Amino acid sequence: MSKNPAKNKSAAPTTLKGWQQISAFLGESPSVVQRWASEGMPVRKQGRYVESTPDELNAWLAEESGKPVHAVTETTDLSEELKRGLSYVRHEKKASK
Repeated sequence: MSKNPAKNKSAAPTTLKGWQQISAFLGESPSVVQRWASEGMPVRKQGRYVESTPDELNAWLAEESGKPVHAVTETTDLSEELKRGLSYVRHEKKASK
């Protein structure tokens, strides 16, 4: 059991349900997100709704851009993301030499 129950309430959802949640996670309008879905973004139909997970969307973003991309949420550890980004840049710098 977590020592800080308030922290669990703000945790990012494991499944994003509907165009509104998916578009809010990606920071784009629902129409843009629907277009991306038609172009291969990972979403599943669940009855009359669609759903995806933050991990699936982040993996798709990284694959599409060719770089390590991660959509930031309120619960994202920004220092960990900075370390990940710096590691990628250092690796790319060594590879280009």
